[in-house]
Amino acid sequence: MTATSTSRLEEFTRQAYERGFAEHHSPKEAHWSRGFFEVHADCPLPERQARSFAYALTREPIVIPPLGRLAGLIYQACPGAGCPERNGSCEHAGWEAFSVEGAARSRVATRLPENELYARHFGDGAFPGHICWDVGRVLELGVEGLIAECRERSCATDDDASRRFYECVTIALEGMQTWVDGHTAALEELAAGETDAARRAELEEMARICRQVPRRPATTFREALQATWFQHLAVMFENPFGGNGPGRLDYYLWPYLEADLAAGRATMDEARELVTELFVLLHERIAPADGWVEALPVGGRMPDGSSAINPLSYLIVEIITALEQTHPSVYVRLHDDAPDDFVELTARYLVAGRNRAQVYGDDAVIQALHASGVSLEDARHWTAGGCMEVSPQGCNCDLLFSFAHNVARTLELVVNGGCLLQTGERASPHDRDLTEYADFEELYGAFAAELERELGILFRRLDIWLECYAEFRPSFLMSAMTHDCLERGRSINGGGARYTNYGGSGVGIPNVGDSLYAIRRAVYEERRFTAAEILAAMRDDFAGHEPVRAYLQSLPKYGSDCDEVDALVNRALVTFTDLLHRHRTPHGGTVMPIILGFSWVVTHGQQVGATADGRLSGRPLAHGLAPQSGSATRGLSAAINSATRLSLDQVSGGGAMMWDLDPSWASAEVVKAMLTTFIAQGGHIFQGNVIDVDRLVQAQADPAAHGDLVVRVAGYSARFTALPRATQDEIIERHKYSS
Repeated sequence: MTATSTSRLEEFTRQAYERGFAEHHSPKEAHWSRGFFEVHADCPLPERQARSFAYALTREPIVIPPLGRLAGLIYQACPGAGCPERNGSCEHAGWEAFSVEGAARSRVATRLPENELYARHFGDGAFPGHICWDVGRVLELGVEGLIAECRERSCATDDDASRRFYECVTIALEGMQTWVDGHTAALEELAAGETDAARRAELEEMARICRQVPRRPATTFREALQATWFQHLAVMFENPFGGNGPGRLDYYLWPYLEADLAAGRATMDEARELVTELFVLLHERIAPADGWVEALPVGGRMPDGSSAINPLSYLIVEIITALEQTHPSVYVRLHDDAPDDFVELTARYLVAGRNRAQVYGDDAVIQALHASGVSLEDARHWTAGGCMEVSPQGCNCDLLFSFAHNVARTLELVVNGGCLLQTGERASPHDRDLTEYADFEELYGAFAAELERELGILFRRLDIWLECYAEFRPSFLMSAMTHDCLERGRSINGGGARYTNYGGSGVGIPNVGDSLYAIRRAVYEERRFTAAEILAAMRDDFAGHEPVRAYLQSLPKYGSDCDEVDALVNRALVTFTDLLHRHRTPHGGTVMPIILGFSWVVTHGQQVGATADGRLSGRPLAHGLAPQSGSATRGLSAAINSATRLSLDQVSGGGAMMWDLDPSWASAEVVKAMLTTFIAQGGHIFQGNVIDVDRLVQAQADPAAHGDLVVRVAGYSARFTALPRATQDEIIERHKYSS
């Protein structure tokens, strides 16, 4: 990279960061509302939805970033940029009758009245997003090719609903192309008025590329990158949900770069500049929203089982390690025989990547996906949406991560007679408390039954929400890029996607296992304390019951490499996963366990009273399937042994673990060995901070001086000083593993 190009890229980055954190207001909701309620109000609903999307997109401001070589930019993390079809909009009161939110809540209230009690104490709704579309569809076929496929399929079917679907997909694709044409015209106008010959030539080349893609298939790396960027902006405009993202860009883009390198049309230095610019733009459009995760997994396997790790995989990890930004979220897929230097690069990313790295044990994830019913070829082509949610790229409906259930609260209700420990409020019809179980198996059976009752309500609610997503938010553009929507003539949530799988997390499962073990030891095996004494101590948050708490805390915990405790955590995990796998969605899918912590570690912990493992009321819960902070008393190796002893093959959506490391010990060499062990033992997801606690404390005391400090929260990275105080405290107090 020349000095001139380096200084230019540095200036481009500086300006983009400045623009990204400036105030923005999107015209999207206003345009979409006008299109829906005025311009196209007389159209049948599906056509009205498609034309309103196209109306709004074609009226988005055309942006040609100064100094840039990629055209286009749409700001999303700002007022006015929401999804009227999903949430409604203050731009028009009529959205209440035509949005997923309004329709689903009304239908759930009528058809599932038992949800009211469940939702009050466990959460309501159904989150959308957390998936990746098939980027290759536009690269290989172009917009014209996709439209031609729609027209061909429409002529070949007798199904009226399918014909309407193809018509609406065509409208959406034509709207995207019209929006792109606006960039071509703007570039031509800029080039005509440009006095600098070099920049004029650049603008003319950008205009040429925009005339080619995404209208027609990409033929070069530069064209493929621009087509990828345009489709990213357009699909995210239609589906503005955190967790959606581009997915496996090294897989999709490497063939174009490889061909350019072989033909002498490009160099790796030029590719580095262009990918860096893409990453800076990905950050700029959502810069203030650290929790809005757009994931980009690199490495892993090809659908045929061979390694997908290529020179672009290395380049992407190197670029994100050097950049000082929280987007995009670059994750690394390491299969068992990954090249040693790629494993070394990943270890350096974990240590020096400003606490943004997340690493997957690729083969273990593939095994879990395949065991859940995903074909082996699709399972190998998995991607991560958002925090860590695993699914085959471009194949799933977008209720992939739709809920988080507080399993620790479920156990609390079983122990406390259906009432909350903190308030005494009844939250379940379950009416027996800890003193009324004859033995441990009866207690566990009651826990499993209560969990089944709660999740049964949740799943029936998701079925209703899916119905409303299909009707009121058909996502015609994303459907065109999702297998097998065009083949079936149905939208992504209307039965078109290859896998209509829901997904969600069970929060606090390690705490449940630790608590069940403590109760079994204290009450039923050693009879050290009675059930009444344990329950009284929990109701009093252990105040005045110090001997009880000291005993409970002294017992082995999950993470200490104790077979008995690990077995109970695993039993709770499998009870949860079995209930998910048993449900069948309206289009034949299942529910994928996706176990992570996220900010629920803090917020769900605040909802749970004292637990039988000695944890005090309101304290944070365990991160995903990692041990509760402070429980791994025998060190990191023992903790990894416990964690990989679990039935991770049942966690088809991925099992996340948090491993914060002491920076005085965590060299790249040590981390490489640790990663290799974790993956060899079948671990799914490794993440964590490598940062000195004193620096965190200083940043909390003087946030103005530490605004650039980035930490791994749980599934996403964020500026530490922008986090809520309770989350900051949890990160400071989190156990830091060392030698």
